[in-house]
Amino acid sequence: MSGDPTRADDTTWGRAYAPAPLLLGVRHHGPGSARAVRAALDAARPGVVLVEGPPEADALIPLAADPDLRPPVALLAHAVDEPGRSAFWPLAEFSPEWVAIRWALDQGVPARFIDLPATHTLAWQGEEESPSGPGPAGTPLVKEAETREGPEASRSAERTEDPKGPEEIGDVQDAEDAGEVEEQVRVDPLAVLAEAAGYDDPERWWEDVVEHRGPGRRDPFAPFTALEEAMTALRERYGAGGRPRDLVREAHMRLQVRAARREFGEAVAVVCGAWHVPALREKAAVTADRALLRGLPKVKADLTWVPWTHRRLARSSGYGAGIDSPGWYGHLFRAPDRPVERWLTKVAGLLREEDRVVSSAHVIEAVRLAETLAAMRGRPLPGLSETTDAVRAVMCEGSDVPLALVHDRLVVGDVLGEVPEAAPAVPLQRDLVREQRRLRLKPEALERELGLDLRKETDTGRSRLLHRLRLLGVGWGEPVRSRGSTGTFRETWRLRWEPELSVRVAEAGVWGTTVLAAATARAESDATAADALAEVTALAERCLLAALPDALPVVMRVLADRAALDTDVGHLAQALPALVRSLRYGDVRGTDTGALAGVAAGLAERVFVGLAPACAALDADAAEEMRGHVDAVHTAVGLLTETLSGAAPTAHTDLRVRWRSVLRTLALRDTVPGVVRGRAVRLLLDDGELGPEEAGRLMGLVLSPGTPPADAAAWIEGFAGGGGGMLLVHDERLLSLVDAWLTGVPAEAFTDVLPLLRRTFSAYEPGVRRTLGELVRRGPGEPTGGAAPAGRTPGFAADPDTGRADAVLPVLWLLLGLDPEQQARRETVDADDYAEVGT
Repeated sequence: MSGDPTRADDTTWGRAYAPAPLLLGVRHHGPGSARAVRAALDAARPGVVLVEGPPEADALIPLAADPDLRPPVALLAHAVDEPGRSAFWPLAEFSPEWVAIRWALDQGVPARFIDLPATHTLAWQGEEESPSGPGPAGTPLVKEAETREGPEASRSAERTEDPKGPEEIGDVQDAEDAGEVEEQVRVDPLAVLAEAAGYDDPERWWEDVVEHRGPGRRDPFAPFTALEEAMTALRERYGAGGRPRDLVREAHMRLQVRAARREFGEAVAVVCGAWHVPALREKAAVTADRALLRGLPKVKADLTWVPWTHRRLARSSGYGAGIDSPGWYGHLFRAPDRPVERWLTKVAGLLREEDRVVSSAHVIEAVRLAETLAAMRGRPLPGLSETTDAVRAVMCEGSDVPLALVHDRLVVGDVLGEVPEAAPAVPLQRDLVREQRRLRLKPEALERELGLDLRKETDTGRSRLLHRLRLLGVGWGEPVRSRGSTGTFRETWRLRWEPELSVRVAEAGVWGTTVLAAATARAESDATAADALAEVTALAERCLLAALPDALPVVMRVLADRAALDTDVGHLAQALPALVRSLRYGDVRGTDTGALAGVAAGLAERVFVGLAPACAALDADAAEEMRGHVDAVHTAVGLLTETLSGAAPTAHTDLRVRWRSVLRTLALRDTVPGVVRGRAVRLLLDDGELGPEEAGRLMGLVLSPGTPPADAAAWIEGFAGGGGGMLLVHDERLLSLVDAWLTGVPAEAFTDVLPLLRRTFSAYEPGVRRTLGELVRRGPGEPTGGAAPAGRTPGFAADPDTGRADAVLPVLWLLLGLDPEQQARRETVDADDYAEVGT
């Protein structure tokens, strides 16, 4: 590698007359930069390749040659003692750094990372700041994950303002002629260059000068030379660009480059953000660089490879070095030729999958339109804006709705990388991977719904794993309401794997080496630390869902202690439903819930005793909250009695009888708020413990002229709220009572009553409200479509209306595609059947 650079026939370093060291300034995640880096390395044939990244990851570089390591991936660094403090260095297949690493591995050339060590980067994050570079060309690959305390607890690696002054990052004064680092506005170098070139969009400028640069250039180093000259001018104008910590990072990179040149001679190639190239070319003193690195904070760090996604490469995800269109850039990097035609063909395939009519003619016309737009806009080739405009006009018929799908699925994309088993990982991560494979539950970047049948062993195992991960704070899956089934043996999950979940797994590793052990330890700790009784009952439910038999005794002991000391009926009523649900889930999952049953029954008894006194003297907000507790307890008592009916029939009967007695007390006691009294009457009526006549009598008493309108309206809200309003639709007498009371409310009180009634009736479905309005408009007892027996519900006729049924036939034939005359000749139509259809 020591050939004479002046020899034209030298096949190694000096062939293309490259300067030493070879500094290849790139845009992170730029496919044009990636292609240029590969061409430059092929021409220069360096003896070592240095890449911007944490040096602790040098041992992980050989894994990049493993066929099971498929980008996008990221280097994950986390503090050993505080796993939530972490940072990522993402790499896609079109990232210049990834291309340089793969080139070095393919050629048998050493590759090393030269950026500031992660031990300092993570320590800086603890000081609410981390190093960064400016904009797309200089922003580092590092991206910090949000800790479980939330975004405000973590500090993004792209935040570069130093609120504590330069003394905390080393002796920056030496590099600034002993002066203070002046406050500067953060500079986006690409934006400045694009503006100088007359562009208002940096992305479009970059596409024109780099991504659309045709192949076949004789000098593979020309683009890097031009970019270095531009960045040198920017650094002369803006200095550190408002990022003083870049000076520290660049000092470390210079020291690493010097060490490589001592070991490998001049055949050294460096791939880094273009913003740093002028600083690396600078002839700085070794003592000055070492002074900048003196006294930096440190933490012990571990590094590994983790899967990444295109969506997390996007700038919209908060990643400072991100790009707007990872999927589009990946296409540009992979397309061997005719990128526009191939892209629009891919778009057409996606739209066809969504049942949109898109033919090859649409593709041809879209290509022509994109090329025409590029020519009119003075661009060398159609870019993303031109192809998007063509797709909107030709394939989407001017609509942005299907275009949004194209942007989400193709322009951004949902590609998820893969990491081999040989990659270092915490024991909990390895156990999770084993469980995922055993249960055939593969992580995916695309959000999807997973329906589980808990009667099947595999689905039960999947449910337990997802519940255990949720208990550990690893939100891979989110439970959603099941469609088409309300049985307890059904579960539906919305799954989506995010790269940050790898950090959550690392954090959860402090609880155990397996998912089961970690979830058990976490549940026991949460039970001990819980403040409210409802938290403990909810935790008991989660322990049953996650099948944690070792944690359940600890949770139940804490639950019994808290329940014995808590005298607040509201807390008890809030805790009971979760406890009873736990019994129900335990039945379907085959879990022993005997201890839960005893605690639930005792909790219910305490609610029965204290509920009526607790409902006295409540304001409007407290009364509304208490109504919710009454509903929840009513449902819980029903489930509890079903659960206990097999083992203890007497207890089952006593619970139901006692609860009905409590409801009667609530319904008849004047000191109880109207909303609670009305709900108690409604619950008794629904259970058949109160006849319609008695319910009508109680309603008549409440709606009498002597009752204040606001109290009457609250009673109506409690009685008629919920149930979708069907009670009033089918019970003419109750509807008449409400109607008569409402029409008799004095004008001066009507404005006070109206908000309460509106809140009640606005919860009904539009069809129910329409039916109620029609019934009230027609009036009680008024027949429709002929004579009706006395007392029939208004608005409904006694017999089908054949005239209205006949009017349906032409429309029905049209929908079925039948000719009425031919149909009449072919078969005889039963008029009565059609009358029923019309009705």
